[in-house]
Amino acid sequence: MMRVRTERSAWLRAGAGIGRWFALCALLFLPLMAGAAPTDVVPGLPAVTVSQTAGGTQWSLTLQILALMTVLTLLPSLLLMMTSFTRIIIVLSLLRQALGTVQTPSNQILIGLALFLTLFIMAPVFQQSYTEGIKPYMDQQMTAEVAIQKAAEPLRTFMLNQTRQADIALFQNIGHYPAFESPKDVPYPVLMAAFVTSELKTAFQIGFLIFIPFLIIDIVVASVLMSMGMMMLSPMIVSLPFKLMLFVLVDGWTLLMGTLASSFYLGAPAGAG
Repeated sequence: MMRVRTERSAWLRAGAGIGRWFALCALLFLPLMAGAAPTDVVPGLPAVTVSQTAGGTQWSLTLQILALMTVLTLLPSLLLMMTSFTRIIIVLSLLRQALGTVQTPSNQILIGLALFLTLFIMAPVFQQSYTEGIKPYMDQQMTAEVAIQKAAEPLRTFMLNQTRQADIALFQNIGHYPAFESPKDVPYPVLMAAFVTSELKTAFQIGFLIFIPFLIIDIVVASVLMSMGMMMLSPMIVSLPFKLMLFVLVDGWTLLMGTLASSFYLGAPAGAG
């Protein structure tokens, strides 16, 4: 008996819920059913609108927040591909392999070191972007579109200074772009692809020069061990202390950081071919 009452009450509650849903739908569509003009219906969602004003295009707050969250999501990629981070982290990784210290320094230390050195190198560029674009926009002296262009110009100049003309010409031919008369004519897709390619090439060139002295030590140690008949002893174990001693005696970390910092040109933009 109790089971029958429970099932009956459940069906009654479900019927009441369906009735309320139909009533809500009737209220929503009542203006249309009564013959209201289509102009009385508000088009779209008020929170997602784009309107044209005398000062330019005005975006709703919802779209502005969406754009901001999208930019924050892309920030790691921008840091990796548009700054000096790529060259620095590759050179540090190659140095660790040349030393033969498998996980020393660890990946976290290398990434942190590359990040702080990147901030040091890019500080003038970021400061110029803030002065010319971000600060005037915050002071309501220019629109968002103009502020973005002004803030991106120092970063564009930095990438042009590190990019080879041959790499720009390569992606220009791949993309079937017309000839660029000046560096300002290079579009961002071509510039970013050419910049990353140039950074990879430069990083491997520096890594090759770092490898040479440590490779010589490995060859000498391996030759000595083979001449002594110690076939079962790994040359890497014996050469590791000598490579560490050489790196410390020449003050390797100071030389490496100074070389990496000075390898970036921060002057006037180079010409694009």
